[in-house]
Amino acid sequence: MMYDPKPEHKFTFGLWTVGNIGRDPFGEPVRAALSPVEIARLLAEVGAWGVNLHDNDLVPIDATPAERDRIVHDFKAALEETGLVVPMATTNLFSDPAFKDGAFTANDARVRAYALQKTMRAIDLGVELGATTYVFWGGREGVESDATKSAPDSIKRFREAINFLSAYVRDQGYDLRFALEPKPNEPRGDIYFATVGAMLGFISTLDHPEMVGVNPEMAHEHMAGLNFLHAVAQAWEAGKLFHIDLNDQVLGRYDQDLRFGSQNIKSAFFLVKFLEDVGYNGSRHFDAHAYRTEDVEGVKDFARGCMRNYLILKEKAARYNADAEIQALLAEITADDGATASYQGPYSRERAAALKAASFDRAALGARGYAYERLDQLTVELLLGVR
Repeated sequence: MMYDPKPEHKFTFGLWTVGNIGRDPFGEPVRAALSPVEIARLLAEVGAWGVNLHDNDLVPIDATPAERDRIVHDFKAALEETGLVVPMATTNLFSDPAFKDGAFTANDARVRAYALQKTMRAIDLGVELGATTYVFWGGREGVESDATKSAPDSIKRFREAINFLSAYVRDQGYDLRFALEPKPNEPRGDIYFATVGAMLGFISTLDHPEMVGVNPEMAHEHMAGLNFLHAVAQAWEAGKLFHIDLNDQVLGRYDQDLRFGSQNIKSAFFLVKFLEDVGYNGSRHFDAHAYRTEDVEGVKDFARGCMRNYLILKEKAARYNADAEIQALLAEITADDGATASYQGPYSRERAAALKAASFDRAALGARGYAYERLDQLTVELLLGVR
């Protein structure tokens, strides 16, 4: 079937996504917890390629070494049974009360040291399971009041942590890249490095920027009313799109983590089109969860829906690229008659002099219509299925 997931699509879910039990700030759980082995089997049933995890999604934070080894052994057996892979792992540095003031940016030096220890152990676990990407989401790395924490000191502390962990990975000889995940707020009132652009600027200050990229999340950019495609394109153009989190979100709301493609169809379409057009070859990770109204079968419907919507939009992107009217209009809009060829290209003294001396018909430039209304309407009609 055209919209059935296949391994080459590299669709992944986290243990925490399909394993979400439906608790929210106003309500108790509505679904029974599934074990990691049960989640792996569920994901294999719906056709996913891989499963990602925080350390404590798999191994409880208070597990003994013997319990840890037994849990990991059983999970590896489930991976072997189902054929699932683990392309990405991360650390939970936000749930435990020890991290209520942050992890790498906490004011308490003992918390910062514990966070590094926990992350090194979690990196070891991720590599043991086959992960080649390691994500950092600093959910508690922020403040409710700027009176409580120095922003410059917090930035330095975060840098020191990433530098330390980069050196650890290199010293261990691990084949692992880091992906930093921005978010503007929630659960902290304000989180440091709120956007993809902020993370990209930060990465350039690191000891080993070549091994650190970003993990943009659709809902996180939309929470701030930003354009997710633009963030992803900036990361891609910088060579830093190491991973991506797909979901959906009503702009400006709390972090909803809705089924991919369930809200902003046009935004999701242009994102999928971009990823497919540029040849993005990484995981398509769905960091979302089912509605609180759902039982386990509804969770399966949610997971299938994420993948199916991506594949439907992928097919729509192919139609867009093959649509003769749309492509003719794009060619007309972007047509270049060569009149400015002598001014284009890198700076030279001669080119600058020629450009300064050139004459432009400003009135004609201002009078031109670009036919963007027509182009956008054709796009909408294609998405609505009438083209």
